Amino acid sequence: MLIVVDKKTPEKAKIKLSDFGEIIQLETENITYKSISGHPDIFFCKTDNDLILAPNLPDKYLNILFENKIYFIKGEKFLKNKYPETAYYNAVVNNDFLIHNLKITDKAILDRCRDKNLISVKQGYCRCSLLPLKNNNFITSDKGIFKKLKSQGINVLFVSSDEVILPGFSHGFFEGGCGVFEDKIFILGSLKYHKDGEIIKSFVENLGYEIIELYDGQIFDGGSILFLK
Repeated sequence: MLIVVDKKTPEKAKIKLSDFGEIIQLETENITYKSISGHPDIFFCKTDNDLILAPNLPDKYLNILFENKIYFIKGEKFLKNKYPETAYYNAVVNNDFLIHNLKITDKAILDRCRDKNLISVKQGYCRCSLLPLKNNNFITSDKGIFKKLKSQGINVLFVSSDEVILPGFSHGFFEGGCGVFEDKIFILGSLKYHKDGEIIKSFVENLGYEIIELYDGQIFDGGSILFLK
């Protein structure tokens, strides 16, 4: 299994994560602004059966996917260095929903989600701030997303992101410090440094997840953790 992470992810987290698969460290230059230049959720979007990626993802990473026989589809929109042109692929897709600012979603994602319920939110950085869990449960640190999902009768937990590290900004998003694979939730840091840590722990454990904290420190927003098989 390949595990794609921001190259800027703390080394201790990458070492622990390497027990679960081969680490691919994402690093780009002159595409997006520096803070998100290695974020998997900026360059990739997973739908039910497809991996959609930005067409200007460096060839180095395309070659890794080819070598590992991981099928992918190139999107139409090229990422650039200013929002919203950085957020075309930052959508959340699960079995039932596509959630994103649908005004900016790349056509390749929309085409593969025609059978889903579409929920449009103002936040273009949707995957950055929304963590999809099993059985249509979610965690978000965006108030607009929280209100929209609640209005649809969807179970969603709102959490703070004040304690989350994102170099270049006052804070990042909690959800950007997480990745989900099967029944495990991987966290780039420890919940004990988050003021809502106990609430988060209870919420996800009640859904049947095992929490794996990847290092002892504040949660680092690495643009999610992408697991590819």
